[in-house]
Amino acid sequence: MNFIGLDLAWSVRNATGGAVAQLDGPGGRVTDTFLLGDDAEILAFIDRFADPACTVAIDAPLRVPNASGSRAAERELARVFGRFHAGAHPANRALVGDASGSVRGERLVAALEERGFVHDPLLVAGDAVRRVVEVFPHPAMVSLFGLTRTLKYKNKGQGRDALVSAWAALHAHLRALDGADPPLSGLDALLETDVTVLRGRALKAHEDQVDAVVCAYVALYAWRWGPARTEVFGTLEGGAILTPTLPERWPTGLTAP
Repeated sequence: MNFIGLDLAWSVRNATGGAVAQLDGPGGRVTDTFLLGDDAEILAFIDRFADPACTVAIDAPLRVPNASGSRAAERELARVFGRFHAGAHPANRALVGDASGSVRGERLVAALEERGFVHDPLLVAGDAVRRVVEVFPHPAMVSLFGLTRTLKYKNKGQGRDALVSAWAALHAHLRALDGADPPLSGLDALLETDVTVLRGRALKAHEDQVDAVVCAYVALYAWRWGPARTEVFGTLEGGAILTPTLPERWPTGLTAP
């Protein structure tokens, strides 16, 4: 069983990060990370690595019925994670749609449904199914790493020293996933990247692949724990974001199998 993460660019003009985590004993092992281009390349990547049971976790709006404003998913998530600076940007068709009004995430969901995937964020622990879900790395990192504030590894305006420090912290947290539940291995090559020498497109490429790894881990984590440690914000009809949630919000009496 594979867990595929996509840091999906809203426009085909920008690169999309891709990562594959293969089920390995009680956890997962990252086997591949990629930079991807247009929709056809992304679908070819998924076709290459999708097993009969597979979860594709995408950091991008996958259903956007609203022409303006924000979705309920963003508003609900902000009420829980806003104090950690982990709210999501508003998603509406004016912002994320292309010139024809098409939303890239919706196109990919439609193509994946033709391949037997089901778009449904309500994952059951240990369920061997083909699912596609919308995720968001920032609240996931807050929950998984016990952060009091999001790591500012994307904030280029804070100064080089602060940016490099944020990247060092993120790499350390990702290395620690080897001892998490579920554990994640296979990150040595990616995390050996010397961020101090990266700038511009090279740094963005590393960022895209790291975010894709986080997306893949969220899928693995949801497969391990289901609703015992994850939460869905919004609705399937209006757009829904799945994330590992705060320990204080874990439902009582629920455990993973």
